[in-house]
Amino acid sequence: MIQKKYTFLILFYTCFASAQIGGKYVYQFLNLSTSPRQAALGGKLVTLTDYDVNQMHYNPASINPDMDNNFAVNYGSLFGEISYGTAAYAYSWDRHVQTIAVGINYINYGTFDGRDELGLETGNFTGSEAALSVGYGYNIPWTDVYIGANAKLISSTLESYNSFGGALDLGFLYKDEDNDIHYGLAIRNIGTQLTTYSETREKLPLSIDAGISQLAPNVPIRWHITLENLQQWNIAFNNPNRAQSTLEGEVIEEKVSFFNNALRHVILGAELFPEKGFNLRVGYNFRKSEELRIVEQRHFSGISLGFGIKFNNIRFNYSYSRLTSAANTSLFGLMIHFE
Repeated sequence: MIQKKYTFLILFYTCFASAQIGGKYVYQFLNLSTSPRQAALGGKLVTLTDYDVNQMHYNPASINPDMDNNFAVNYGSLFGEISYGTAAYAYSWDRHVQTIAVGINYINYGTFDGRDELGLETGNFTGSEAALSVGYGYNIPWTDVYIGANAKLISSTLESYNSFGGALDLGFLYKDEDNDIHYGLAIRNIGTQLTTYSETREKLPLSIDAGISQLAPNVPIRWHITLENLQQWNIAFNNPNRAQSTLEGEVIEEKVSFFNNALRHVILGAELFPEKGFNLRVGYNFRKSEELRIVEQRHFSGISLGFGIKFNNIRFNYSYSRLTSAANTSLFGLMIHFE
C-alpha cells in the first residue's frame, strides 16, 4: 500500500506541467507525456510535423496528410502499479489541406486497499481516467501556415466519485521551408467539468506552450526548444529540504532566482537521423531536473533518451526518462501505416 501511495504521488509530482501547484486542477493526466518520441525529446514538443500521429495530442495544427492511415499505440507504467498510454489514428480525405485524427489517452492508478478513519478495511477501490479526442488540421491555402483544433470528452473515476468534462485544444504552426525551421504554439485543455466529483467545480490544467525547431544544415540533426507553461510566469517553489539553518537557529528558505525560474520553462531536445529508418533522441527538461533534484546527490533528473526503428510499414519507439533514483519510467510505442 505504501509503495502504491508513493507511486501515485511520484506520478503527479514529476509528470505534470503544473506540478508545483498540484491540487488546484482536475484531470491532470491530460498533461502526461505518453508518446515515446515526445518523452525522449524532453516531454512536450509543439513543432513536430511529419508522419507521427501521436503529435495530435500536443499540437493539433501538426495534423497533416503525412499521418494518413497511420495508427499508433503507446504504453508506459510506474512500478507496475500505474499504467498509462494513448492510441491515435489519422485520415486525410483531401491530400492537400484537410486531415482529421482521432485519439484516446488513459491512465489506470491500480487497486488500493480502502480503510476508514479507524483503519478498518472497507474493501478495495480503483481509479482511472480517460479522454477521447477528435482533431482537425488545416493548411491555409497558398501559405505555410497550419492551424488545428482538438475537441475532448473526458471521463474520470476515483474510488466512488465520478466526473465528466469537455475541453478544447488550439494549435498554430508556421513552416519556414527555406531554412527548414518550424514555429509552433499550442493552447491545451480549454474547458470545464460537465459534472463534478462532489459538487465542487475545479479548473482544468490549462497549458500554453510555444516552440521552435530546425533541421540543422548539412547535419542530420533536428533540434527543438520548447517554452512550456507560458500561462504562468512563476512556476518555481521553495523546497523545504534545501532550506539552510544559521548558527542562531534561524531557518532560511530556498530562494529561486529569476533566471532559475525562467529556465524551468525551457525544454531542449535533439533527434539524430530524423528522416531515416533509425533515430536517436535525447532531451532535457529543466523544470523536472530542479524539482526532483536531491540535495548533495548526483541525480541526472530531467534527462531522457530514446530511439525509433522502422521495419517496412511498422515503427517501434522507446524512451527512458530519468525522474529520481526511485522512479524512472520507460515508454513503448508502435506505429503502423495501413496501405
